[in-house]
Amino acid sequence: MTGPLSFALLGPVRAWRGQSEIDLGTRQQRLILALLLARAGGAVSVAELVDLLWASDPPPSAVNVVHRHVGMLRRRFEPGLPTRATGSVLIRDGAEYQLRIDSESLDLVRFRRLVAEAGGSSGEPAVELYREALALWHDRCAAGLQAGGRAHPDFVAVDRERFAAVRAAADAALRAGCIDAVLPAIRLAAEYEPLDEALQARLLLALAAHGRRAEALAAFTGIERRLADELGIRPGDDLRAARDSLLDHDAPATIRAEPPMQLPADHPYFTGRRDVLGGVEELLAGDRPTNTLVINGMPGVGKTTLAVRLAHQLAGRYPDGQLHADLRGFDSGDSAMTPAEALRGFLSSLGVAPAAIPADLDAQAGLYRSILAERRMLILLDNCVDWDQIRYLLPGIGGSLVITTSRRRITDVAGPVGTHTLHLDPLTGAEARELLARWLGDAAAADPATVDEIIARCGRLPLALALVATRSVGRPGLGLPAIAGELAEAAGRLAGFGDAKADLEASFSWSYRALTPEAARLFRLLPRHPAGPLSTEAAAALGGLSLRAARGLLAELGAQLLIQPDDGRWRMHDLLRAYAAELGDEYDDAADPMGRPRTGDPDAAPVGAASGAHPQYR
Repeated sequence: MTGPLSFALLGPVRAWRGQSEIDLGTRQQRLILALLLARAGGAVSVAELVDLLWASDPPPSAVNVVHRHVGMLRRRFEPGLPTRATGSVLIRDGAEYQLRIDSESLDLVRFRRLVAEAGGSSGEPAVELYREALALWHDRCAAGLQAGGRAHPDFVAVDRERFAAVRAAADAALRAGCIDAVLPAIRLAAEYEPLDEALQARLLLALAAHGRRAEALAAFTGIERRLADELGIRPGDDLRAARDSLLDHDAPATIRAEPPMQLPADHPYFTGRRDVLGGVEELLAGDRPTNTLVINGMPGVGKTTLAVRLAHQLAGRYPDGQLHADLRGFDSGDSAMTPAEALRGFLSSLGVAPAAIPADLDAQAGLYRSILAERRMLILLDNCVDWDQIRYLLPGIGGSLVITTSRRRITDVAGPVGTHTLHLDPLTGAEARELLARWLGDAAAADPATVDEIIARCGRLPLALALVATRSVGRPGLGLPAIAGELAEAAGRLAGFGDAKADLEASFSWSYRALTPEAARLFRLLPRHPAGPLSTEAAAALGGLSLRAARGLLAELGAQLLIQPDDGRWRMHDLLRAYAAELGDEYDDAADPMGRPRTGDPDAAPVGAASGAHPQYR
């Protein structure tokens, strides 16, 4: 896996190498990274990290635990770094750690630069700079990492920078007469800080400038009530002045918001899946109602790519716009989007003021369904973890369509009428050849035998084929025969993918981390069975399990789409088999038929550590 490192702190803590997201491990590791990022390249002492992880009563081993967590983070940023090596990204200087980042690799640094540039400008250029800066925020700083409901002071300070920028952006936009550009950011900030009178006053003025004077007056009433109920005070000068300005003018006509157009860009190299696309057309043209399409399949099979292509293909039939949310069901950390979070975003996009969004989840869903009942919209919900995560996001009546993706089976129980599941298998041989031809052009056409060998080694998995193609394009001296040779020499291991090995591992790991420890152990043992369909009896023998226990664990692996049913048995994709084998090599004793974890690695988080599970879990 190649490419520069980049980091996000303005919302959930995330990191990427190139276009590939890095698994940041446990909550404690993500907390350490968050504080390092909040310092934006500044030093953080070991003592501060101990206080961060244990607000009180740290264990005697606290310093060693911090060093181990830092070591694991260091190897995530620099794969292949030898144990205990210092590396060049996360460095130690005495009793302090520092993260080396360049000026554009951290969203916080970019935010500060844009705000500084906006402060030195005026008019619409300044407003556009503020808009660009505020668009970098996706939630509170280091969202989801608060301990006991309290955020670290460094994270609070970064949040304050945001709210100061929102106030400055509102003032600049009101002066320039272009409040539309920053009104969404003002609304969101006011929702986060309902008792910030200066911020709420600017929301009132922004709503009035947008032609929503009646809504602004209603918002003032709500703010006045909150201040009285929670603080026992009356509105201050800023709020009263904003209210008085509202009463001095007749309310103009309300500006109708433009329909939301939130679809991600279509993939330029999309190929194949004509049978699936044609099947959807038949479903929509048929007599049976179709309002929800659930696309599932194993990791790397191209669910999101197909969903986005399908959404673009159908968008013209839904004139009231498109909504999109990445539900983060299998992302790093505990950052899965809640139904309430998704509904608040959708309701805001549909023109509902933050103050008018109900606090209760059922009430939010009711308002959402009421709005959609009179509209024809397309809603794309990517990366769903289970049915409970999306059931509140489904329209009731009306002509809208939901397309959702998941890397597990989420409709084993009966879904509502109009729900249809589309299961994706790897590409056919012809589709795989077409995909490589789109990527590689003449190079693929000139050597069809080698292309077929690569397709077989990749198991016709779109992600693996795309990684091979980008590797070939990115390294002109590395021809297809050389790539095929590396894949063959690897003898069924992911090492044959070279730098792209980590991308495959990352994709597979999101499903692996969702397993219970018992199912994960059986997954790691399955490659010890000869290739081919596996019976329940064979799985039981591999794991030293009863038939009943083996049957349940195989069903769990099947629900996560890590294995597939095959005429009363189970089969595993070759690349998942290679991934499982490498996990087994790393964490299990090959000489132990029970697959018990190895011990003695001083830098590996032990089984039962802070996460309470295997090191690959979170």
